[in-house]
Amino acid sequence: MQVQLLPRLVLLCLLAFLALTAHGQTTWTVGIVPQFPPEQIFRTWSPILKALSRLTNERFELHSFNSIPEFETAFLNGEVDLAYMNPYHAVMAREVAGYIPIVRDGKRRLSGILVVRRDSPITDVRQLDGATVAFPAPNAFGASLYMRALLAEREQIKIEPTYVKTHSNVYRHVVNGRAQAGGGVRRTFERETPELQAQLRVVYQTPDTYPHPLAAHPRMPANVRAEVQAAFLRLAEQPATATLLEAIQIAEPVVASHEDYAELAELGLESFVVIAD
Repeated sequence: MQVQLLPRLVLLCLLAFLALTAHGQTTWTVGIVPQFPPEQIFRTWSPILKALSRLTNERFELHSFNSIPEFETAFLNGEVDLAYMNPYHAVMAREVAGYIPIVRDGKRRLSGILVVRRDSPITDVRQLDGATVAFPAPNAFGASLYMRALLAEREQIKIEPTYVKTHSNVYRHVVNGRAQAGGGVRRTFERETPELQAQLRVVYQTPDTYPHPLAAHPRMPANVRAEVQAAFLRLAEQPATATLLEAIQIAEPVVASHEDYAELAELGLESFVVIAD
């Protein structure tokens, strides 16, 4: 009897081993739009990816980017499986590579801001005609793309843009007098130190939109996308991980969709988009 059962037992063990090793063996790459320095992104996102791995039994690998244009090249080429991107990136990513929004923050909307030094004589945005204005990158949505379009078309002023890679750099350029104004978003501004915030003031603001989504490349199977989505919703229910979600600006995860960003395609921003060679 034992001789008869042994081959079957070996087969069952082998099948169980294959099932365990097959699930979660794919390593999904994750790219984050570099609003902040790489070390800050790793510090805030690494715990989230570990929690997602625990809940989904999938592997996630964080990829860093030195600039927003570098990040854009990666997702436009479909090089990352999951990408945390700005709202207009979601439009671009869908058109070029078919990325599918999974989750976004449901707590707050995104608003671009233009800041000047607190002691600046600038009180009206039209006084910035001809001024040097710092931006993170050409296609940073609220901080640059939408902002530059509004300044040119609605306010009818011409500026000299300078691109300084991150939102943090923008605020410091203004404080240090290297630019007369700078574009950011309210959420990144509020993450700066109180000392830095106290040296700046907001002179202009864009209409608000839905915030950054985490989007998946279509090669990620629907069941894995659903697992990641469900995992984010579960993380929000756990006090230990709720603070981690706040750190990545998805404080209250909700299901995201293409419809959330469809209106952005109607803004006519194409002429202000700059694609790196």
